[in-house]
Amino acid sequence: MEFHHVGQVGFNAKEAHNIVKECVIVEQSLTHLVKLGKAYTYIVTCAVVQKSAYGFHTASSCFWNTTSDGTCTIRWENWTMNCIVNVFAIASVL
Repeated sequence: MEFHHVGQVGFNAKEAHNIVKECVIVEQSLTHLVKLGKAYTYIVTCAVVQKSAYGFHTASSCFWNTTSDGTCTIRWENWTMNCIVNVFAIASVL
């Protein structure tokens, strides 16, 4: 997946579709997870933040069955931004 830095400009409705294309990370992740056909309920979150001298912090917490449920965090970055994706998988009881 490729991300582009748009610079310090105001919102332009005519270019919004280009920004939305970069915000499909969560939907694409869920689509790929569902295709695995596993008996899990998935929760996917994504934070895309501009790199700055101030940094950023993120946290998550869950109370669940540690033998059947799980989480995965993926960090991606380039020289202008950080992207943090959290995936939570909760076993579905049938």
